[in-house]
Amino acid sequence: MENPLDSVFAALADPTRRAILAMLLEDDMAVTDVAEPFEMSLAAISKHLAILTRAGLISQEKRGRVKWCKLEPDALREASVWMQSFGQFEPVNLDAFERFLEAELKD
Repeated sequence: MENPLDSVFAALADPTRRAILAMLLEDDMAVTDVAEPFEMSLAAISKHLAILTRAGLISQEKRGRVKWCKLEPDALREASVWMQSFGQFEPVNLDAFERFLEAELKD
């Protein structure tokens, strides 16, 4: 079984997945809405969503015929606690993290 932190950091390593997380900071989104801004197939987005789900960063649920995605920030908190254990990092402020993601995505 893979270490949960390994899954989180592996999921965060991809810019598309970080962009998806930034989008979900605003609100829950339908999978089709998540896929809209990306120039890739719905199947490719679904693979990214599956990785984020396995890492615990998002959850997915079906509401009627539509599959929705929701940000699950607890996995980020666990990663933050792990980083803090080194004593070199400040606690992760999720509002600051959102601003960071938005700034990164503008490039």
